[in-house]
Amino acid sequence: MRRLFWVGVGVALTVVVVRQGRRLVTHYAPAGSTEAVAGAVRVGQALRAAREDFRSGVAEREAELLEALVGDVDVDTVRSNAPRHRAELREAFGRPAAGGLAADLSARGWADEPTTDPDDDERAPFF
Repeated sequence: MRRLFWVGVGVALTVVVVRQGRRLVTHYAPAGSTEAVAGAVRVGQALRAAREDFRSGVAEREAELLEALVGDVDVDTVRSNAPRHRAELREAFGRPAAGGLAADLSARGWADEPTTDPDDDERAPFF
C-alpha cells in the first residue's frame, strides 16, 4: 500500500511538472519556435527511418552476395570445422622441419635452390 501511495505521488508530480513546463514554454518561447522544434523532430524521424531503410538494404544485399558466393553452404558449419580441416591439410602436405626454412628446404631436396628471384631489383620491391 505504501508503494502504491508513492507511485501515485510520483505520477501526480509528473503531471504537474509537465503542465507547468508547457505553460512556461508557451509564455516565454518566441512565436514559431514550437513549429521549428516540431520540424526538427520530423527531420530527425525521417533521418532515423532512412538509416533503418539503409541498414535493412545493406543486410539484404549482404545476404544476396553471401548466397551468390557460397550457395547453400552453411558458413557457420564451415567455420566451426575450420580447425579440423587445417589439421588435415597440415598432415596431408607435411609440416616444415623443426629447423626452420633451411631444414625444410633440405628435407625436400631444395637446399641448393635459390630462395630469391634473380629478376628482382630495386624498382620492383614488391616481388
